[in-house]
Amino acid sequence: MTHVVLFHHVLGLTEGVRRFAERLAGSEHTVHTPDLFDGQVAPTLEAGMAIADSLPEDVLGARIDAAIADLPDGVVVAGISWGVMTAQPLAQTREGVRGALLYEACVPVTGEWAFGPWPTGLPVQVHGMEDDPFFGHEGDLDAARQLLEIVGHETAEVFTYPGDQHLFTDSSLPSYDEAATALVLERSRALLDRVGSQ
Repeated sequence: MTHVVLFHHVLGLTEGVRRFAERLAGSEHTVHTPDLFDGQVAPTLEAGMAIADSLPEDVLGARIDAAIADLPDGVVVAGISWGVMTAQPLAQTREGVRGALLYEACVPVTGEWAFGPWPTGLPVQVHGMEDDPFFGHEGDLDAARQLLEIVGHETAEVFTYPGDQHLFTDSSLPSYDEAATALVLERSRALLDRVGSQ
């Protein structure tokens, strides 16, 4: 069994995020879904960013620390869009992390915005729609491909899906795409199974 901590997107811990976590867990794994917005769920991306921007850094940091404090070694970190901004630095800097699942976002591992180099051998998957205006056209897909080029195919996998929707794995939103989500889950569970068997 693998423990996963999944950080929600900028709309908050929606029912769609909860359902995605349940499907990711299946019967073999445990997926933790901390609520960094303390119960607030936003109706739009703009409203969600307003919530995120209103959180003092120390408050957000304390919530992240609390979310991971009791997790066992060997955890896989995951994030959806805005949640990648929490998951990816944990993957790159926290000891004991055994894998990363980055959904619909990726931060460059070189340059001024980098959290540092990618840890040697740490498996990572990046998933997103190729024409998503945020993932596909604002640099995240380029960052994912750069990561793949740097660390190689044995460590990194980048999966793109046809379409232009953002937050397509959240079944509570109009942007939801069931076929693409099913494939995301199948591929993600394959990484979890590999990590869990090591």
